[in-house]
Amino acid sequence: MANFIEKFLTSVFGSRNDRELKGLESRVTDINAEYEKLKSISHTELRNKTNEFRERIKTYLADVDAQIANSNAQAEAEEDLHTKETLYKDIDGLKKERDKQIEEILDQLLPEAFAVVKEAAFRFANNEQIRSKATDLDRLIALKNPSIKIEGDDAIYANEWQAAGTTVKWNMVHYDVQLVGGMVLHSGKISEMATGEGKTLVATLPAYLNALAGEGVHVVTVNDYLARRDAEWNGVLFNFLGLRVDCIDLYQPHSEERKNAYNADITYGTNNEFGFDYLRDNMVSNPAEMVQRKHHFAMVDEVDSVLVDDARTPLIISGQVESDDEQQFFELKPRIVKLYDTQRKVCNQFLTEAKRLINEGNTGTKEGEGGMALYRAFRGLPKNTALIKYLSEPGVMQVMRNAENYFLAEQQKNMPLADKELYFTIDEKNNSVDLTDKGIELITGAGEDPHFFVIPDVGATVAEIEKLGLNAEEKLHRKEALMNEFSLKTERIHSIQQLLKAYTLFEKDIQYVVMEGKVKIVDENTGRILDGRRYSDGLHQAIESKENVKVEAASQTLATITLQNYFRMFHKLCGMTGTAITEAGEF
Repeated sequence: MANFIEKFLTSVFGSRNDRELKGLESRVTDINAEYEKLKSISHTELRNKTNEFRERIKTYLADVDAQIANSNAQAEAEEDLHTKETLYKDIDGLKKERDKQIEEILDQLLPEAFAVVKEAAFRFANNEQIRSKATDLDRLIALKNPSIKIEGDDAIYANEWQAAGTTVKWNMVHYDVQLVGGMVLHSGKISEMATGEGKTLVATLPAYLNALAGEGVHVVTVNDYLARRDAEWNGVLFNFLGLRVDCIDLYQPHSEERKNAYNADITYGTNNEFGFDYLRDNMVSNPAEMVQRKHHFAMVDEVDSVLVDDARTPLIISGQVESDDEQQFFELKPRIVKLYDTQRKVCNQFLTEAKRLINEGNTGTKEGEGGMALYRAFRGLPKNTALIKYLSEPGVMQVMRNAENYFLAEQQKNMPLADKELYFTIDEKNNSVDLTDKGIELITGAGEDPHFFVIPDVGATVAEIEKLGLNAEEKLHRKEALMNEFSLKTERIHSIQQLLKAYTLFEKDIQYVVMEGKVKIVDENTGRILDGRRYSDGLHQAIESKENVKVEAASQTLATITLQNYFRMFHKLCGMTGTAITEAGEF
């Protein structure tokens, strides 16, 4: 019944999407009316529309800007910290109000601004050259862009230029559907467009409009080729209209050139570079070293990929830490090789025994029964090729699962029975490996401290020290020795566990490869090599030790953020989704 009512209402009133599109039709009419008015003005007058819009925005914001300036002056002069803090809170509120007022004036300017962009696109599409009065920006850009020439007081813009190494000729003019797409993006929503619907052209409309406020526009792409191509492709159109365009991917991080790119009216770049620049800015010691400015308006291409797929992996900046783990891995490796080889022989024996017993119909979970032997083989070495092959036989996997459920029941109270014959145990689901007492005994050398791999009970030992009646200095000395022992053995056990993981859970040419003398991670989903990525927590160093390659220094996370959280900081965020467009003819 509810479904019928929903269908009936949709048939009468249309879907929500239909209603929103219908509401934009009147604005399309307004844009085209403004567009017709621009036909009679000169090229110079068309370009001056940008300055006219900026003056109107400045006038609209004059009152709130005056309030912010006045409050800032009061805060700087105020000596009372409580009053100063109150003033700064008021300033934050005024800045939010200013952002609202920017939205109001931009919404008023939208028909005229969109019309200006459309008219500029029309003139580039229908003229091989456009001559107008030169500006300071023209003279600056002409030094780098051969498609722009200066002759006396005039600037001459050609309608052909280089974009990503390819000559492009501007032949695009906005259709009504693209005007709608531009309005959708300006309103902070997602515009879905298929190949050929002109995402690159649509983006020029909200980019120009929001750049008029002088707060910066970020156009975010999924790779550096698209960032550079779109910046060069659309850049000339924006330059003609008096806006400066740049691309952060052209410059090194933390450079003056990249900072200058962020101060452009419209800044192109890749999603990861924007995110990493934010992390780097949060690690500087001096605010002057920061490259980004206030986050105002961002437009994300392939938004479904950037904010859903790519957002699963956080951006992480790591730094090397001083550690003796690298040497310790090589020192402990012979013990692990001995431990692994011994466990493998034992697990093969369990597997042979399990096959015999199960073939006889003995599938129980008691000592000497097939289920017990099979589970021990699995618990000791789940990636054993012979075991995996046997588990694929009919009914065998069910025997193993029944045994597993038995030992996991009642908070694993029977698990010690399964583990007592093993040297270490593997929990494949939780990606963990634990030494057993039998394993510790095996890798502890003859004549060596039997507690070489046993972490001391700090709480109990400190209590014993307190009872000895020692003086304060002796107590301190013993406690320091205890903590040093605890730290040393904790690190030793950690290294042992990571080495065991490397030997038992990570296989060469499956989870990783060795290329050019380095261990490189393989993406399990795509099979691609993940250059520049390393396993954390010493695991990568353990694998390097296993493969006898140079062990690089361990690292620790210094800063991290997801792309979702990064883009949440923008005053307004919108997105485009669909297939990337790479040919001018597809428009």
